[in-house]
Amino acid sequence: MSDDLHTPIPGATTERVFHAIGFLALLLPLLVLFVLFAGVLTDAWPRLGWGFLTGIPSRRPELAGIFPALVGSAYLMTLTAVIAVPIGIGAAIYLEEYARPGALTSLIEVNIANLAGVPSILYGLLGLEVFVRVLHLGRSLLAGALTLSLLLLPMVIMTSREALRTVPHALREACYGLGADRFRMLRLVILPMSLPGMISGIILALARAIGETAPLLTLGALTYVAFVPDSVRSAFSALPLQIFGWISRPQAGFHESAAAGIVVLLALMLFMNGIALWLRARLQRRTHG
Repeated sequence: MSDDLHTPIPGATTERVFHAIGFLALLLPLLVLFVLFAGVLTDAWPRLGWGFLTGIPSRRPELAGIFPALVGSAYLMTLTAVIAVPIGIGAAIYLEEYARPGALTSLIEVNIANLAGVPSILYGLLGLEVFVRVLHLGRSLLAGALTLSLLLLPMVIMTSREALRTVPHALREACYGLGADRFRMLRLVILPMSLPGMISGIILALARAIGETAPLLTLGALTYVAFVPDSVRSAFSALPLQIFGWISRPQAGFHESAAAGIVVLLALMLFMNGIALWLRARLQRRTHG
């Protein structure tokens, strides 16, 4: 009996090695991220403050602020969400609940999945040609939001479809069994149950979009704007563009401002991710009791 207890379990060494490799794969990126963030925070600390958040860009590094870029990012994300979310959720509902399986549906699904992996700079080139040059929207807030909407749409569609798939098929059959039509089933059962997954996916997609620089640079958005946009046709800047503009300057003071801008941008992204997790948990508790 005692000999059996001390007999090595076959594959135990391999499992321990695999466990150690997995732990290192988790630990190393976290350490690198911590070191990078600590370095950025050290550089940014002298510049972080209320004056930095409410100030406008300046040619003097010690007076430079991010208020126009901060407001521009907020307007850009709001407009992008207004455009992309209804279209994305509508497309997901159609593909998941109404579209008949076939070659055309499969082709659309494959293309949506591929579009999610296209480099963001290509969306910038598409936005420059279609929205700026063909539709004559100029290098405006609306053109930037439409371009970012193209970037977000594949992600919104895919996350919304995944959320719709989490609703058990038996509930659909039960609704039909009780005499409900498809629209009533969607409105009363499917959408409320899939809403937590949809909302968290949309917020995570927006959190990614708020840090995108390449499509806005390609579109021709400005890196120096000393005013807040007053309409959708106004020129605009955004936090990533403001940071890019400061990093490109040779003065060391602007590099400190860029580090402070990076800290603010990271804080915004973490806040949006936190909101997504909180909303998902809250809506799941409300929906599933």
